[in-house]
Amino acid sequence: MSDRIRCRCRRCTIRGLMGPGVIITVGVLFLFDQMRGGDFSFGNTYPVILIVIGVISLAAASAPSHGHISGPVPPAAPGGPGSAPPVPQNQFPGQGQGQ
Repeated sequence: MSDRIRCRCRRCTIRGLMGPGVIITVGVLFLFDQMRGGDFSFGNTYPVILIVIGVISLAAASAPSHGHISGPVPPAAPGGPGSAPPVPQNQFPGQGQGQ
């Protein structure tokens, strides 16, 4: 798993439903197309996908963002008060050593 901290505010939670909502909608539309013999072809039903995207976007925009975490969290500072300073590491191993 990644070390990234994920935001758990309501707005980000609703935005996380965008992908699954679109995939489920496309699957249901293809199922209807197969069951009804071509009445629900993609050319006739693509507006439904746009409506689902719009509804989820509208719900996310109107949701509160209380507790939102924005941007990456900076790493903890190495060491604490009274600790030794960090030793710089050589960026190019094998370079700059006695030849």
